[in-house]
Amino acid sequence: MFELHGKRALVCGSTQGIGKSCAQTLARQGAALTLLARNETALAGTARGIAQLTGAAVDHLCADFSDPDALRARVEQRVQRDGGFDILVNNTGGPPSGPLFDAPGEAFLKAITMHVLCNQALAQALVPGMKLRGWGRIINVISTSVREPIPGLGVSNTTRAAVAGWAKTLSRELAPLGITVNNVLPGYTDTARLRSLFEKKAEREGSSADEVAEQSRQAVPLGRFARPEEIAAAVAFLASPEASYVSGVSLAVDGGRMASI
Repeated sequence: MFELHGKRALVCGSTQGIGKSCAQTLARQGAALTLLARNETALAGTARGIAQLTGAAVDHLCADFSDPDALRARVEQRVQRDGGFDILVNNTGGPPSGPLFDAPGEAFLKAITMHVLCNQALAQALVPGMKLRGWGRIINVISTSVREPIPGLGVSNTTRAAVAGWAKTLSRELAPLGITVNNVLPGYTDTARLRSLFEKKAEREGSSADEVAEQSRQAVPLGRFARPEEIAAAVAFLASPEASYVSGVSLAVDGGRMASI
């Protein structure tokens, strides 16, 4: 199942954490990959590693998510050179933590630019090709804060909800074209970003990062944090032909932590 041979995937934020695991999983399922991030050295190393590990065709494209117009132009150039993409995985690191009320306006503008406007730019670059083929998958890796805001992540909560609204609207517009749009909502996932958030929270509270981590772990009914590859498995399903009748959903992969339905 989840056979992706003959499909091409563009995976954003793919040099570490969830994005890297998504790229590896899609490659194992047979997809040809283009990794997209802003660090050329990290991109090249990650591309080589995934190619060696999976035997998949992997290349990379360096672009900065602070400039949506430049990002779109870079991706459109690659499409003109190599052909279109069947799968787009939108995945970008979240904004810094902190209370919502204290956040300056610039923080919101930066986050909306990186998440909403860049998602829009990438969709506009890739959807025309998906439309011609009558098949496409757009998958956004966002957060459980879409349903239950997370204390101390004010700008992120606001931005992630905006992405979810964007995706739901787009899913209805693109459905007649054979293109699905879905979100994956990771819960606590064992990544460098989660560890950084725990450290910052511990600093604010005068505790230790280990104490913060343990408190968070106890809030998860399954009693542990997710592994990045578990999030990637959900992405692989939504990218597959088997998910052809799934569109406009926000799929939580959180170990049962959220209380809402």
